[in-house]
Amino acid sequence: MHNESSGQSRLALSPFLWKLVLTIHLIVSVGLLGDSAGYLAVAIRGAIASDPLLAHASYQTLRMFAFVFGIPLSFAALGTGVLLGLGTRWGILRYPWVTTKLLLIVSVIAVGALVLNGGMNAMLTGRGGAEAQLIAGAAYDVVALTAATALGVFKPGGRWASKRGRVTHGQSASQ
Repeated sequence: MHNESSGQSRLALSPFLWKLVLTIHLIVSVGLLGDSAGYLAVAIRGAIASDPLLAHASYQTLRMFAFVFGIPLSFAALGTGVLLGLGTRWGILRYPWVTTKLLLIVSVIAVGALVLNGGMNAMLTGRGGAEAQLIAGAAYDVVALTAATALGVFKPGGRWASKRGRVTHGQSASQ
Protein backbone atom coordinates (compact mmCIF):
# COMPACT_ATOMS: atom_id res chain seq x y z
CA MET A 1 0.00 0.00 0.00
CA HIS A 2 1.23 3.51 -0.78
CA ASN A 3 0.65 6.28 1.70
CA GLU A 4 -0.13 9.34 -0.46
CA SER A 5 0.36 11.96 2.27
CA SER A 6 3.94 10.99 3.09
CA GLY A 7 5.07 9.40 -0.15
CA GLN A 8 6.29 6.38 1.82
CA SER A 9 5.22 2.82 1.16
CA ARG A 10 3.73 0.82 3.95
CA LEU A 11 2.16 -2.54 4.48
CA ALA A 12 -1.59 -2.82 4.66
CA LEU A 13 -2.45 -4.50 7.95
CA SER A 14 -6.09 -5.40 8.42
CA PRO A 15 -7.55 -4.36 11.79
CA PHE A 16 -7.37 -7.98 12.96
CA LEU A 17 -3.78 -8.45 11.82
CA TRP A 18 -2.76 -5.10 13.37
CA LYS A 19 -4.30 -6.14 16.72
CA LEU A 20 -2.63 -9.55 16.51
CA VAL A 21 0.83 -8.11 15.77
CA LEU A 22 0.36 -5.42 18.44
CA THR A 23 -0.66 -8.06 21.00
CA ILE A 24 2.38 -10.20 20.18
CA HIS A 25 4.60 -7.10 20.32
CA LEU A 26 3.29 -6.15 23.76
CA ILE A 27 3.66 -9.70 25.10
CA VAL A 28 7.23 -10.18 23.88
CA SER A 29 8.30 -6.65 24.86
CA VAL A 30 6.95 -6.89 28.40
CA GLY A 31 8.31 -10.44 28.61
CA LEU A 32 11.74 -9.13 27.61
CA LEU A 33 11.55 -6.44 30.30
CA GLY A 34 10.68 -9.12 32.86
CA ASP A 35 13.49 -11.35 31.62
CA SER A 36 15.94 -8.45 31.90
CA ALA A 37 14.79 -7.63 35.44
CA GLY A 38 15.14 -11.29 36.42
CA TYR A 39 18.56 -11.41 34.78
CA LEU A 40 19.62 -8.35 36.79
CA ALA A 41 18.42 -9.95 40.04
CA VAL A 42 20.27 -13.20 39.37
CA ALA A 43 23.42 -11.32 38.30
CA ILE A 44 23.37 -9.42 41.61
CA ARG A 45 22.77 -12.66 43.54
CA GLY A 46 25.69 -14.34 41.77
CA ALA A 47 27.95 -11.37 42.43
CA ILE A 48 27.29 -11.31 46.18
CA ALA A 49 27.29 -15.09 46.70
CA SER A 50 30.01 -16.26 49.05
CA ASP A 51 29.53 -19.87 47.92
CA PRO A 52 31.34 -20.48 44.60
CA LEU A 53 28.86 -23.22 43.66
CA LEU A 54 25.91 -20.85 44.15
CA ALA A 55 27.69 -18.18 42.11
CA HIS A 56 28.39 -20.67 39.29
CA ALA A 57 24.78 -21.88 39.35
CA SER A 58 23.66 -18.24 39.12
CA TYR A 59 25.76 -17.69 35.99
CA GLN A 60 24.41 -20.91 34.47
CA THR A 61 20.91 -19.54 35.14
CA LEU A 62 21.87 -16.30 33.39
CA ARG A 63 22.90 -18.25 30.30
CA MET A 64 19.50 -19.98 30.35
CA PHE A 65 17.72 -16.61 30.73
CA ALA A 66 19.67 -15.27 27.75
CA PHE A 67 19.21 -18.18 25.37
CA VAL A 68 15.72 -19.34 26.27
CA PHE A 69 14.13 -15.91 26.74
CA GLY A 70 16.40 -12.93 26.07
CA ILE A 71 17.53 -13.63 22.52
CA PRO A 72 14.19 -14.87 21.13
CA LEU A 73 12.19 -12.12 22.87
CA SER A 74 14.62 -9.41 21.73
CA PHE A 75 14.35 -10.39 18.09
CA ALA A 76 10.59 -10.91 18.35
CA ALA A 77 10.21 -7.40 19.83
CA LEU A 78 12.38 -5.96 17.06
CA GLY A 79 10.53 -7.84 14.32
CA THR A 80 7.02 -7.07 15.51
CA GLY A 81 8.00 -3.45 16.15
CA VAL A 82 9.31 -3.06 12.61
CA LEU A 83 6.18 -4.77 11.25
CA LEU A 84 3.97 -2.38 13.22
CA GLY A 85 6.01 0.56 12.02
CA LEU A 86 5.68 -0.52 8.40
CA GLY A 87 2.00 -1.33 8.79
CA THR A 88 0.75 1.77 10.61
CA ARG A 89 0.77 5.52 10.21
CA TRP A 90 3.60 5.77 12.75
CA GLY A 91 6.22 4.44 10.35
CA ILE A 92 9.70 3.56 11.52
CA LEU A 93 11.62 6.76 10.93
CA ARG A 94 8.69 9.17 10.76
CA TYR A 95 8.39 9.99 14.48
CA PRO A 96 11.26 10.49 16.94
CA TRP A 97 9.67 8.27 19.60
CA VAL A 98 9.39 5.33 17.17
CA THR A 99 12.97 5.79 15.96
CA THR A 100 14.14 5.99 19.57
CA LYS A 101 12.32 2.74 20.41
CA LEU A 102 14.01 1.08 17.45
CA LEU A 103 17.42 2.31 18.59
CA LEU A 104 16.73 1.17 22.16
CA ILE A 105 15.87 -2.42 21.18
CA VAL A 106 18.89 -2.57 18.86
CA SER A 107 21.06 -1.32 21.74
CA VAL A 108 19.59 -3.98 24.06
CA ILE A 109 20.48 -6.65 21.50
CA ALA A 110 24.01 -5.19 21.18
CA VAL A 111 24.49 -5.06 24.96
CA GLY A 112 23.36 -8.68 25.18
CA ALA A 113 25.75 -9.82 22.46
CA LEU A 114 28.76 -7.77 23.49
CA VAL A 115 28.53 -7.05 27.22
CA LEU A 116 26.36 -9.76 28.79
CA ASN A 117 27.62 -12.66 26.67
CA GLY A 118 31.25 -11.77 27.41
CA GLY A 119 30.51 -11.42 31.11
CA MET A 120 28.69 -14.75 31.29
CA ASN A 121 31.52 -16.50 29.46
CA ALA A 122 34.10 -15.01 31.84
CA MET A 123 32.14 -16.08 34.90
CA LEU A 124 31.41 -19.60 33.63
CA THR A 125 34.98 -20.32 32.59
CA GLY A 126 36.32 -19.26 35.98
CA ARG A 127 38.05 -16.08 34.76
CA GLY A 128 35.71 -14.04 36.94
CA GLY A 129 35.87 -10.31 37.39
CA ALA A 130 32.88 -9.63 35.19
CA GLU A 131 30.26 -9.24 37.92
CA ALA A 132 30.04 -5.46 37.49
CA GLN A 133 29.85 -5.89 33.70
CA LEU A 134 26.89 -8.25 34.03
CA ILE A 135 25.08 -6.01 36.51
CA ALA A 136 25.70 -2.83 34.48
CA GLY A 137 24.59 -4.47 31.23
CA ALA A 138 21.45 -5.92 32.78
CA ALA A 139 20.63 -2.60 34.48
CA TYR A 140 21.04 -0.80 31.14
CA ASP A 141 18.64 -3.26 29.51
CA VAL A 142 16.01 -2.69 32.22
CA VAL A 143 16.29 1.10 31.91
CA ALA A 144 16.27 1.01 28.08
CA LEU A 145 13.26 -1.30 27.92
CA THR A 146 11.38 0.74 30.52
CA ALA A 147 12.06 3.88 28.47
CA ALA A 148 10.87 2.14 25.29
CA THR A 149 7.67 1.11 27.08
CA ALA A 150 7.05 4.67 28.26
CA LEU A 151 7.68 6.02 24.74
CA GLY A 152 5.13 3.57 23.33
CA VAL A 153 2.53 4.73 25.84
CA PHE A 154 3.11 8.51 25.76
CA LYS A 155 4.24 8.92 22.10
CA PRO A 156 5.92 12.29 22.75
CA GLY A 157 6.64 14.87 20.07
CA GLY A 158 5.59 15.23 16.50
CA ARG A 159 6.99 14.06 13.21
CA TRP A 160 10.64 14.50 12.28
CA ALA A 161 9.76 16.43 9.12
CA SER A 162 7.52 19.13 10.52
CA LYS A 163 5.95 20.07 13.80
CA ARG A 164 4.06 23.06 12.38
CA GLY A 165 0.28 22.73 12.23
CA ARG A 166 0.22 19.18 13.48
CA VAL A 167 -2.86 17.67 15.00
CA THR A 168 -2.45 15.15 17.81
CA HIS A 169 -5.28 13.36 19.55
CA GLY A 170 -7.88 15.83 18.33
CA GLN A 171 -6.04 19.02 19.33
CA SER A 172 -4.56 21.45 16.88
CA ALA A 173 -1.15 23.01 17.46
CA SER A 174 -2.81 26.37 18.19
CA GLN A 175 -4.77 25.04 21.19
